[in-house]
Amino acid sequence: MHLGFSSMNNPNDPPPAELARALEQAGFESLWYGEHSHIPCAQKTPYPPGGDMPEPYKRMMDPYLSLMVAAEATTTLKLGTGIALLLERELFSQAKTIATLDRLSSGRVLIGTGVGWNEEEFENATSLPWKRRYLALKETVLAQRELFSDATPEYHGELIDFDPVWFEPKPVQSGGPPITLGVMGPLGIRHAAEWADGWMPVDVAMPSVEQGIKDFHAKVEQFGRRPEDVEITMVAMGELSTDLMKRYQDLGVARVNIGVGMENWDKPDIVMPMIEKFSKLIPDLR
Repeated sequence: MHLGFSSMNNPNDPPPAELARALEQAGFESLWYGEHSHIPCAQKTPYPPGGDMPEPYKRMMDPYLSLMVAAEATTTLKLGTGIALLLERELFSQAKTIATLDRLSSGRVLIGTGVGWNEEEFENATSLPWKRRYLALKETVLAQRELFSDATPEYHGELIDFDPVWFEPKPVQSGGPPITLGVMGPLGIRHAAEWADGWMPVDVAMPSVEQGIKDFHAKVEQFGRRPEDVEITMVAMGELSTDLMKRYQDLGVARVNIGVGMENWDKPDIVMPMIEKFSKLIPDLR
């Protein structure tokens, strides 16, 4: 099992190159940056955890540019989006960005994605229907896979539709970087089980991690797939220990992502000590 690190990617956080080098040297497998292109001032959508939305959401930098800087500073560290809002960018331009990042990083890209929680932000960025966003995400990913795989790709869905095009260069990774869905609700979990390469739940949001993983594996099998073919990345928001990591490992979790907790998002000085602390758990993983 691997250990990854997630960051809000704000200007006052450790710079991507510095953070990436520290993670690679400490034995972390991956660095993950999230995405919000903007936050509407007139926000009607409630913040999912409740209360006011934290201020750092307003200052997030572009994940792909930051990951490119991280790629240049490292040689083995994997580069993840956690999560990218694929529906809020133009399809071809976004696919080109992902393919380019994958080529320039020698195939180290991981794409974590979801449908987002802010309806106003979504509607500012796309004409896709909010109420059909899960179908839109599925078709976006399937269309992107065609772009990454075929010589003259085309895609014809309900919401995404285009005739044959030339799309080059292809990513280093065959078929493109793996797609992991950061979803927790029943509909999102069904989509992850049906067509995603991975699932990224949050441990503290699950009544029982064991039962949640068991139910997910059963759902994967219902779609005629093997549980081991859908990688689980657990976002750990609670207290982390060697025993907890080993328990997740025994449950089939492939990766645990840690990061600075919400209450400390504006305290970049705690990041490096945190990396040093949790790097001590890595030798006990397999």
